[in-house]
Amino acid sequence: MSLDGFDYFVIGIVILAILLLFALVKTVPQGYNYTVERFGRYTRTLEPGLNILTPFIERIGARMNVMEQVLDIPTQEVITRDNASVSADAVAFYQVLNAAQAAYQITNLQLAIQNLTMTNIRSVMGSMDLDELLSNREVINERLLRVVDQAVHPWGIKVTRVEIKDIQPPADLVQSMGRQMKAEREKRAQILEAEGSRNAQILRAEGAKQAAVLQAEGEREAAFRDAEARERLAEAEARATQVVSEAIAAGNVQAINYFVAQKYTEALVEIGKANNSKIVLMPLEASSLIGSLGGIGAIAKEVFGNGDGPAPAAPRTQPGQPSRTTRSTPSVTAVIPPYTPSSDK
Repeated sequence: MSLDGFDYFVIGIVILAILLLFALVKTVPQGYNYTVERFGRYTRTLEPGLNILTPFIERIGARMNVMEQVLDIPTQEVITRDNASVSADAVAFYQVLNAAQAAYQITNLQLAIQNLTMTNIRSVMGSMDLDELLSNREVINERLLRVVDQAVHPWGIKVTRVEIKDIQPPADLVQSMGRQMKAEREKRAQILEAEGSRNAQILRAEGAKQAAVLQAEGEREAAFRDAEARERLAEAEARATQVVSEAIAAGNVQAINYFVAQKYTEALVEIGKANNSKIVLMPLEASSLIGSLGGIGAIAKEVFGNGDGPAPAAPRTQPGQPSRTTRSTPSVTAVIPPYTPSSDK
């Protein structure tokens, strides 16, 4: 089958239509922005999706990634304020907010951000001492982020984060820092040990003081109670003596007999409880004790009967009853033979 001129014309028209369709319709993927140039001049920015261009007049200029991107900052030497040399590297995160500014305001965007970040790392870290540098990474990151983000703002870029990954001091400096840290920890350990010993001594002294105070209070309370007991015992003794005296005054001789017998018996018990061994010669028979008590009672009766008060009157005898004669009890004197020590040892 042979093709004539008309067929070739139709095929050419179809190919031209396909080319025009590709030039007319542009699809922008998600996460990207395309710039449109008309005769080499920027006119607009295409958003993700299907877009229409003017064929042969407009064309795609720059394809910009508007997603957040990461940029590795290489290791570099930094001299601190106290003349210590350290090696530091970092990582930066940035995002394109304006595709036209990022495409036409700066050439080689990533290289520019990288060099800008490295320069500011040397500037920020060089203004700090080594100890401050190692212990304040958050401060360094915050200062770097603020300075770099302000510098790239005219390019339509937003720096979201700048992080220092590693700071490496020299080996000899690390050893010196280790010895310093060890000495500091030993110093703090000694201080804590001394404070603990001081607190323990203070607590022991306070405990001894409180114990002494409590012991003194206990002794005072015991002495007070002992004095009170002796006072009550004396009151009881005085009351007993008063009762016996009243009974004797009333003519009851048995009361003084009981009183004297009780004291006599208590004296004998105390003599028997003595630790030293002695020979005591005294009448211990019941008859002797009773006789002694009877004699003492008779003496007390005669004394109290012949006192200042009038003697009791003799009882009257009724007619037809025999008269009663009062017989006085002879006085009895208890004689205790003197103690003669034995010649036998």
